[in-house]
Amino acid sequence: MQYITRQNGQLIVPDHPVIPFIEGDGIGKEISLHVQRIVDNAVDKVFQGKRKIEWKEVLAGEKAFNKVGSWLPDETMDAFRSCLVGIKGPLTTPVGEGIRSLNVALRQELDLYVCLRPVRWFKGVSTPLLHPEKVHVTIFRENTEDIYAGIEWAAGTPELEKVLKFLQEEMGVGKIRFPETTSLGVKPVSVEGTERLVRAAIEYALKHRLPSVTLVHKGNIMKFTEGGFKKWGYALAEREFPDQTFTEHIFNKIKAEQGLEKAVEVYNHAIESGKVFIKDVIADAFLQNTLLKPEEYSVIATLNLNGDYISDQLAAMVGGIGIAPGANINYHTGHAIFEATHGTAPDIVGKDKANPCSMLLSAVMMLEYMGWQEAGDLITSALETLFENGYGTSDLARFMENGKPLSTSEFSRKVIENL
Repeated sequence: MQYITRQNGQLIVPDHPVIPFIEGDGIGKEISLHVQRIVDNAVDKVFQGKRKIEWKEVLAGEKAFNKVGSWLPDETMDAFRSCLVGIKGPLTTPVGEGIRSLNVALRQELDLYVCLRPVRWFKGVSTPLLHPEKVHVTIFRENTEDIYAGIEWAAGTPELEKVLKFLQEEMGVGKIRFPETTSLGVKPVSVEGTERLVRAAIEYALKHRLPSVTLVHKGNIMKFTEGGFKKWGYALAEREFPDQTFTEHIFNKIKAEQGLEKAVEVYNHAIESGKVFIKDVIADAFLQNTLLKPEEYSVIATLNLNGDYISDQLAAMVGGIGIAPGANINYHTGHAIFEATHGTAPDIVGKDKANPCSMLLSAVMMLEYMGWQEAGDLITSALETLFENGYGTSDLARFMENGKPLSTSEFSRKVIENL
């Protein structure tokens, strides 16, 4: 068995790498099968049999619980640790028992600190925007901190009483309006967590020659967490990328000291010389701006909760979460899990109606991450052709002009035919 390894900061990908996959719950079984067939065909077409993925199923979710009595078996985590790169379908989160969230557990266990969500429009896909072609954004969402760290205490519990007593008596907090019925949560945001996320976003922008990285935050209200994210992000850019970036922070400093005209002059020179502009925006203003002027944003770096909202809004702007891919990555260790970003859709299980595109485009991201770009490009081109000609699963085709709805299996065969 050949495993992907990491040496001197680079992935070493053998010709027949083992890729663990979680089939997923609900429609996961249907889409995972078709995604693997499409990927296998694309890889074979490009590399003529010299390269091939060895798929290895690992268990998680309902299938794992029913088979081995665990929602997330140790063997599954061991496989992802050993193989570095994997992919997963949608998972059910147990209600009232077990792991709080299987997706969050995977991210926390492997320290997958970047949730990477590229958003683009495919011609032919119906959207609520007049100009969806202007949306071309890559989101770097911090994946391990913020309220998703799960530090909470429920109202009425002895634990909450201890926390309240500490806050009121030791810290002098008097702003909790209804302490008897209040639940509390802690929002951790660190310098290290911020810096590694912003660093990855800047490196991505430089590698792909993108014009800007925008720090999205709510620092006007949460001064030391989200405000810290903004401050530490700017500091990281100015310290580690002084010759490759120009920050809004420096622009404002020049403006205050030397006037607007000089600041604009320096800004224009920086942009003309190919530097990445680092700027920031308050989260609520950003959500409005993406609808009014989406072309102003290329790479986004943001905290966990903001990133959740932003990812889904931008996906809706280009046609929905059904064509939104995603990945969870640790750029230090090389570990990465690519995933369908939607739910398990229990209402259409077994009806051959599921849209495989989110997981398929995530597989394209996986191929790119592995350095097998040509195979990924082949799949993307096939999807572009199908969408432009009105082909899609029913969730997409019903909104297309002259849409031609296909079942999951029919659509997958069409993709393979168009590779």
